[in-house]
Amino acid sequence: MIKRALAVWLVMLLLAIINGAVRQAWLIPRLGANSGRLVSTIALSALIGVVTWFTIAWIRPRSSGDTYLVGVLWVALTLAFEFLAGHFLFGSPWSELLEDYHLLRGRIWPLVLLTMAVAPRLCAGCRGLVRPLS
Repeated sequence: MIKRALAVWLVMLLLAIINGAVRQAWLIPRLGANSGRLVSTIALSALIGVVTWFTIAWIRPRSSGDTYLVGVLWVALTLAFEFLAGHFLFGSPWSELLEDYHLLRGRIWPLVLLTMAVAPRLCAGCRGLVRPLS
């Protein structure tokens, strides 16, 4: 199950990189920085939901606990990639990386992390793979 969850996360990572490129090249120049980030974040969250919906049966969680484990794994991998690769590979300063977490400044990036955390449980429950939420 963990190997499959990791494979799905790699697909999500690829989608996130493409989403970021589209945001920088197309959305921000046309919509402005704040609106471009908003649209990009909502779009990525939706993509994560769709990918999870279509792959959760393949991941094969056997229990609700497994679905929560997948969600935590995805969030941990995303945070590790964002901060470690962002800082050490791409040279972004820590302050710039942390800026996306300032909800009071209109940054809603944590919505992506929340989506990653809950999507496995919600999708598995809706698809009848584990007991639905009650």
